[in-house]
Amino acid sequence: MLTVVTFLALGPAGCGGDAPEAAPASAIPATSTAPPSSDARSALAGLAALGLDRRYAALYRLDVGDGAPRDVVATVATDGSWRVDIPRGAQAGTADVSVVRTAAGVYVCSLPSVTNPVTSSCVRVAEKGEKVPRRYDPKVQRLFRQWLTVFTDRQSALAVTAVQPLEGAQGSCFSVDSVSASLDAPVDVGVYCYSADGLLTAARVEYGVLTLVSQVAGPATVQLPGVEVSGEPLGTTSPSPAPQPSYSLAPPA
Repeated sequence: MLTVVTFLALGPAGCGGDAPEAAPASAIPATSTAPPSSDARSALAGLAALGLDRRYAALYRLDVGDGAPRDVVATVATDGSWRVDIPRGAQAGTADVSVVRTAAGVYVCSLPSVTNPVTSSCVRVAEKGEKVPRRYDPKVQRLFRQWLTVFTDRQSALAVTAVQPLEGAQGSCFSVDSVSASLDAPVDVGVYCYSADGLLTAARVEYGVLTLVSQVAGPATVQLPGVEVSGEPLGTTSPSPAPQPSYSLAPPA
């Protein structure tokens, strides 16, 4: 299984030089005021359909606006299994996490880091075709697979407009908004960019800007990064503080 370290070594060679760091989401202005069009909707659907068939392992740079960009690794295997490693994606940014889908279901896995040297373990949180429950959802993994099926569905309540490429992006970019009256948008509203063969090259959404750094062919399958265990997986909120010992003020007998 390719790791973040491997991709960091491949990054400059795969891109022909150091990749530009993505600007914070608030620093990138809107690039188009054109109304949504059926042509843009069709173009996005076509690229998303190609993306569903793409098999790759790719390094992305995620800028959430805190001055410390994160290296996200997305892997889609030949057998359809996939894995997305998200540094500081759990416990309010204090723990690294991986979301993995295999034939057995969807897992949230803890990953070791310098500041949190844990032993990797994985908890199954959903069946194969289901979503990660909200309380465990780091969101980033949705950009790579979940929204592709929404983009290919012509009945989805979306407004799509072609826009100028985001900084550092390749291919065609589209502004995607929701026209649904529901409080839950069908996708993460934002700008999505795809290469001509359907690879996500950049995205700007509410929680950050994602930019492709390098990519190689995907493996035959992906494996869980740790042993499967029962119990509660890493959540997105801060971990509960450790209970403090209580002391009795009563004098000894």
